[in-house]
Amino acid sequence: MKKTTFLIVGKHAVLEALKNPSRKIERVFLTEDAQKKLNRENQSLNLFKSVNVFFKSQRELNNLCGKDDTSHQGLVAEVEQLEEITIKDFVLENKNRNINLIALEEVTDPRNIGSIIRSAVAFNIDGIIVKERSFPSKSKLLYKSASGGAEHIKIFRVSNLNTTLRFLKTKNFWVSAFDVSAKKDFTQNKWEGKNVLLFGSEGYGLKRKTLENSDYKFKVNINKNIESLNISNTVSVVCHHIFQSIK
Repeated sequence: MKKTTFLIVGKHAVLEALKNPSRKIERVFLTEDAQKKLNRENQSLNLFKSVNVFFKSQRELNNLCGKDDTSHQGLVAEVEQLEEITIKDFVLENKNRNINLIALEEVTDPRNIGSIIRSAVAFNIDGIIVKERSFPSKSKLLYKSASGGAEHIKIFRVSNLNTTLRFLKTKNFWVSAFDVSAKKDFTQNKWEGKNVLLFGSEGYGLKRKTLENSDYKFKVNINKNIESLNISNTVSVVCHHIFQSIK
Protein backbone atom coordinates (compact mmCIF):
# COMPACT_ATOMS: atom_id res chain seq x y z
CA MET A 1 0.00 0.00 0.00
CA LYS A 2 1.42 3.37 -1.05
CA LYS A 3 2.19 5.71 1.81
CA THR A 4 0.86 9.24 1.92
CA THR A 5 3.37 11.94 1.13
CA PHE A 6 3.93 15.47 2.40
CA LEU A 7 6.14 18.47 1.63
CA ILE A 8 9.33 19.57 3.32
CA VAL A 9 11.00 22.85 2.41
CA GLY A 10 14.29 24.68 2.78
CA LYS A 11 17.89 24.01 1.81
CA HIS A 12 19.05 21.99 4.83
CA ALA A 13 15.84 20.00 5.27
CA VAL A 14 15.75 18.94 1.60
CA LEU A 15 19.51 18.39 1.33
CA GLU A 16 19.63 16.03 4.31
CA ALA A 17 16.57 14.18 2.99
CA LEU A 18 18.32 13.72 -0.36
CA LYS A 19 21.40 12.35 1.42
CA ASN A 20 19.38 9.96 3.58
CA PRO A 21 19.10 6.53 1.88
CA SER A 22 16.22 5.64 4.19
CA ARG A 23 14.05 8.56 3.07
CA LYS A 24 11.75 7.87 0.11
CA ILE A 25 11.50 11.01 -2.03
CA GLU A 26 8.75 11.18 -4.62
CA ARG A 27 9.61 14.50 -6.25
CA VAL A 28 11.81 17.54 -5.83
CA PHE A 29 10.67 20.98 -6.94
CA LEU A 30 13.36 23.62 -7.22
CA THR A 31 14.65 26.62 -9.08
CA GLU A 32 17.54 26.23 -11.51
CA ASP A 33 19.67 28.49 -9.31
CA ALA A 34 19.02 26.28 -6.28
CA GLN A 35 20.04 23.16 -8.20
CA LYS A 36 23.28 24.75 -9.41
CA LYS A 37 24.15 25.89 -5.90
CA LEU A 38 23.46 22.48 -4.38
CA ASN A 39 25.53 20.69 -7.01
CA ARG A 40 28.38 23.17 -6.59
CA GLU A 41 28.41 22.75 -2.80
CA ASN A 42 28.09 18.94 -2.95
CA GLN A 43 30.26 17.99 -5.91
CA SER A 44 31.10 14.55 -4.51
CA LEU A 45 27.43 13.58 -4.26
CA ASN A 46 24.98 12.74 -7.02
CA LEU A 47 22.08 14.29 -5.12
CA PHE A 48 19.42 13.96 -7.80
CA LYS A 49 20.13 10.40 -8.91
CA SER A 50 16.85 8.46 -9.22
CA VAL A 51 14.85 11.49 -8.10
CA ASN A 52 12.09 13.10 -10.15
CA VAL A 53 13.12 16.76 -10.48
CA PHE A 54 10.78 19.56 -11.56
CA PHE A 55 12.03 23.09 -12.13
CA LYS A 56 9.78 25.84 -10.82
CA SER A 57 9.88 29.60 -10.46
CA GLN A 58 9.99 31.28 -7.06
CA ARG A 59 6.32 32.22 -7.43
CA GLU A 60 5.33 28.65 -8.30
CA LEU A 61 7.17 27.38 -5.21
CA ASN A 62 5.44 30.03 -3.09
CA ASN A 63 2.08 28.77 -4.32
CA LEU A 64 3.12 25.17 -3.71
CA CYS A 65 4.08 25.90 -0.10
CA GLY A 66 0.83 27.67 0.73
CA LYS A 67 0.38 30.44 3.26
CA ASP A 68 2.22 29.13 6.31
CA ASP A 69 5.02 31.70 5.96
CA THR A 70 7.77 29.12 5.45
CA SER A 71 10.80 30.24 3.43
CA HIS A 72 11.52 27.48 0.91
CA GLN A 73 14.90 28.86 -0.29
CA GLY A 74 14.14 27.54 -3.77
CA LEU A 75 13.81 23.91 -2.62
CA VAL A 76 10.75 21.77 -1.92
CA ALA A 77 10.58 17.97 -1.69
CA GLU A 78 7.63 15.60 -1.59
CA VAL A 79 8.58 12.77 0.76
CA GLU A 80 7.25 9.78 2.67
CA GLN A 81 7.60 9.26 6.41
CA LEU A 82 10.64 7.30 7.52
CA GLU A 83 10.11 3.73 8.65
CA GLU A 84 9.55 3.77 12.40
CA ILE A 85 10.81 1.51 15.14
CA THR A 86 8.85 1.24 18.38
CA ILE A 87 10.38 2.50 21.59
CA LYS A 88 10.22 -1.04 23.02
CA ASP A 89 12.12 -2.54 20.10
CA PHE A 90 14.72 0.26 20.21
CA VAL A 91 15.35 -0.21 23.93
CA LEU A 92 15.63 -3.98 23.61
CA GLU A 93 18.04 -3.68 20.69
CA ASN A 94 20.24 -1.27 22.67
CA LYS A 95 19.92 -2.77 26.15
CA ASN A 96 23.69 -3.02 26.67
CA ARG A 97 24.54 0.64 26.19
CA ASN A 98 23.71 3.94 27.81
CA ILE A 99 20.88 5.88 26.18
CA ASN A 100 19.63 9.45 26.54
CA LEU A 101 16.09 10.21 25.38
CA ILE A 102 13.96 13.35 25.37
CA ALA A 103 10.24 13.06 26.14
CA LEU A 104 7.83 15.89 25.32
CA GLU A 105 4.40 16.35 26.84
CA GLU A 106 1.97 18.69 25.05
CA VAL A 107 4.74 20.50 23.19
CA THR A 108 2.94 21.16 19.91
CA ASP A 109 4.49 24.22 18.27
CA PRO A 110 6.32 22.95 15.15
CA ARG A 111 9.06 25.59 15.38
CA ASN A 112 9.86 24.59 18.95
CA ILE A 113 9.80 20.88 18.14
CA GLY A 114 12.02 21.45 15.10
CA SER A 115 14.52 23.39 17.21
CA ILE A 116 14.46 20.65 19.84
CA ILE A 117 15.20 18.04 17.15
CA ARG A 118 18.11 20.16 15.90
CA SER A 119 19.62 20.45 19.39
CA ALA A 120 19.04 16.77 20.14
CA VAL A 121 21.00 15.77 17.05
CA ALA A 122 23.78 18.27 17.77
CA PHE A 123 24.29 16.88 21.29
CA ASN A 124 23.98 13.13 20.61
CA ILE A 125 20.54 12.47 22.07
CA ASP A 126 19.40 9.03 20.94
CA GLY A 127 15.71 9.73 20.33
CA ILE A 128 12.68 11.86 21.08
CA ILE A 129 9.42 10.55 22.53
CA VAL A 130 6.27 12.47 21.54
CA LYS A 131 2.55 11.94 22.00
CA GLU A 132 1.20 10.78 18.67
CA ARG A 133 -1.96 12.88 18.66
CA SER A 134 -0.14 16.16 19.38
CA PHE A 135 2.89 15.73 17.11
CA PRO A 136 2.74 17.74 13.83
CA SER A 137 4.52 15.04 11.85
CA LYS A 138 3.95 16.61 8.41
CA SER A 139 4.65 20.23 9.30
CA LYS A 140 6.86 22.17 6.88
CA LEU A 141 7.77 24.51 9.74
CA LEU A 142 8.97 21.60 11.86
CA TYR A 143 11.28 20.24 9.18
CA LYS A 144 12.58 23.70 8.31
CA SER A 145 13.31 24.50 11.98
CA ALA A 146 15.02 21.13 12.43
CA SER A 147 17.43 22.14 9.62
CA GLY A 148 17.87 18.56 8.40
CA GLY A 149 18.05 17.08 11.90
CA ALA A 150 14.90 15.01 11.39
CA GLU A 151 16.92 12.71 9.12
CA HIS A 152 19.35 11.88 11.93
CA ILE A 153 17.30 11.00 14.99
CA LYS A 154 14.55 8.57 15.90
CA ILE A 155 11.14 10.02 16.74
CA PHE A 156 9.05 7.63 18.86
CA ARG A 157 5.36 8.43 18.58
CA VAL A 158 3.46 6.89 21.49
CA SER A 159 -0.22 6.86 22.35
CA ASN A 160 0.30 7.19 26.11
CA LEU A 161 3.35 8.96 27.53
CA ASN A 162 2.93 7.72 31.10
CA THR A 163 2.65 4.11 30.01
CA THR A 164 5.87 4.60 28.05
CA LEU A 165 7.66 6.15 31.04
CA ARG A 166 6.62 3.28 33.29
CA PHE A 167 7.94 0.79 30.72
CA LEU A 168 11.27 2.60 30.45
CA LYS A 169 11.67 2.59 34.23
CA THR A 170 11.41 -1.22 34.17
CA LYS A 171 14.37 -1.14 31.74
CA ASN A 172 16.63 0.80 34.13
CA PHE A 173 15.92 4.29 32.82
CA TRP A 174 15.94 7.27 35.18
CA VAL A 175 13.17 9.76 34.38
CA SER A 176 14.19 13.35 35.08
CA ALA A 177 11.44 15.96 34.89
CA PHE A 178 12.28 19.60 34.22
CA ASP A 179 9.72 21.62 36.10
CA VAL A 180 9.37 25.09 37.63
CA SER A 181 8.56 23.53 41.01
CA ALA A 182 11.94 21.79 41.21
CA LYS A 183 14.51 22.86 43.81
CA LYS A 184 17.65 21.23 42.43
CA ASP A 185 19.65 22.54 39.49
CA PHE A 186 20.18 19.88 36.84
CA THR A 187 23.95 20.45 36.69
CA GLN A 188 24.25 18.95 40.19
CA ASN A 189 23.22 15.54 38.85
CA LYS A 190 25.63 12.93 37.48
CA TRP A 191 24.21 12.05 34.08
CA GLU A 192 25.14 8.40 33.82
CA GLY A 193 23.38 5.29 32.60
CA LYS A 194 20.02 5.47 30.83
CA ASN A 195 18.06 8.71 31.05
CA VAL A 196 14.75 10.21 29.95
CA LEU A 197 14.73 14.02 29.94
CA LEU A 198 11.11 15.03 30.40
CA PHE A 199 9.80 18.44 29.32
CA GLY A 200 6.29 19.92 29.30
CA SER A 201 4.59 22.70 27.41
CA GLU A 202 5.53 26.33 28.00
CA GLY A 203 2.05 27.27 29.09
CA TYR A 204 1.15 24.43 31.46
CA GLY A 205 4.32 22.51 32.18
CA LEU A 206 4.12 18.84 33.07
CA LYS A 207 0.91 17.22 34.27
CA ARG A 208 0.69 15.98 37.86
CA LYS A 209 0.36 12.34 36.82
CA THR A 210 3.40 12.66 34.56
CA LEU A 211 5.45 14.18 37.38
CA GLU A 212 4.48 11.23 39.55
CA ASN A 213 6.19 8.94 37.04
CA SER A 214 9.47 10.84 37.28
CA ASP A 215 12.36 9.88 39.55
CA TYR A 216 13.81 13.38 39.85
CA LYS A 217 12.74 16.96 39.34
CA PHE A 218 15.24 19.51 38.08
CA LYS A 219 15.34 23.14 37.09
CA VAL A 220 17.65 25.25 34.92
CA ASN A 221 19.05 28.12 36.96
CA ILE A 222 18.82 31.55 35.32
CA ASN A 223 19.12 35.06 36.71
CA LYS A 224 16.14 37.08 37.90
CA ASN A 225 15.99 39.39 34.87
CA ILE A 226 14.10 36.76 32.85
CA GLU A 227 11.21 34.70 34.16
CA SER A 228 11.91 31.64 32.03
CA LEU A 229 13.53 30.29 28.87
CA ASN A 230 11.77 29.18 25.71
CA ILE A 231 11.25 25.39 25.80
CA SER A 232 13.61 24.78 22.88
CA ASN A 233 16.31 26.91 24.55
CA THR A 234 15.88 25.01 27.81
CA VAL A 235 16.27 21.68 26.03
CA SER A 236 19.36 22.94 24.22
CA VAL A 237 21.02 24.07 27.47
CA VAL A 238 20.29 20.74 29.15
CA CYS A 239 21.45 18.63 26.20
CA HIS A 240 24.66 20.61 25.80
CA HIS A 241 25.57 20.15 29.47
CA ILE A 242 24.93 16.40 29.33
CA PHE A 243 26.90 16.14 26.07
CA GLN A 244 29.86 17.89 27.69
CA SER A 245 29.68 15.83 30.88
CA ILE A 246 29.65 12.36 29.28
CA LYS A 247 31.71 12.69 26.11
